Amino acid sequence: MKSIAVYCGSSAGTNPLYVAQAQALGAAMVANDLTLVYGGGRVGLMGTIADAVLAHGGKVIGVIPDFLANKELAHLGCTELHVVKSMHERKLLMADRADAFVAMPGGYGTLEELFEVLTWGQLGLHSKPVAVLNVDGYYDHLLLALDRMRDDQLLRSENRAQLLQSADPEELLAQLVAYQPVQLEKWLTPPTT
Repeated sequence: MKSIAVYCGSSAGTNPLYVAQAQALGAAMVANDLTLVYGGGRVGLMGTIADAVLAHGGKVIGVIPDFLANKELAHLGCTELHVVKSMHERKLLMADRADAFVAMPGGYGTLEELFEVLTWGQLGLHSKPVAVLNVDGYYDHLLLALDRMRDDQLLRSENRAQLLQSADPEELLAQLVAYQPVQLEKWLTPPTT
């Protein structure tokens, strides 16, 4: 594993632990010689983790759509900054450049990116690890919802286990490195006779 795509908010939120853990994750990534791949912004948690990686001498690959870059939200200090034409192009390039995926606290966009890479993994389009940095229990309710999906047999146990989680950045990186993908055929409802 050489790079991690990190999905997170373009806002810092109200909990100071979000910023502190973004900084800790950035430092831990550099200590483990991991490149940050992220949404290319200079604001919120996105800017925080990019600044942390850069401050510790790490490499940052930013991918931002032109309509956001044009609003002066692009982080011009990135090691590489790719300005693309659409959100779809952004997500695809980020996924291609990453060996793993982590979602920190964020909003709709963070969840959409997280669930897209989880779905791609479920469908066998990649076998990369996916995780949430569960800062201060931020993702507790989401994890319970996924457990409900599993318990109601709308999500296979193996696919539920596909999403790793920890509140500690170092522990999370260890889980990502140790991850062993499970190859499954897509679960389809059997025909009824």
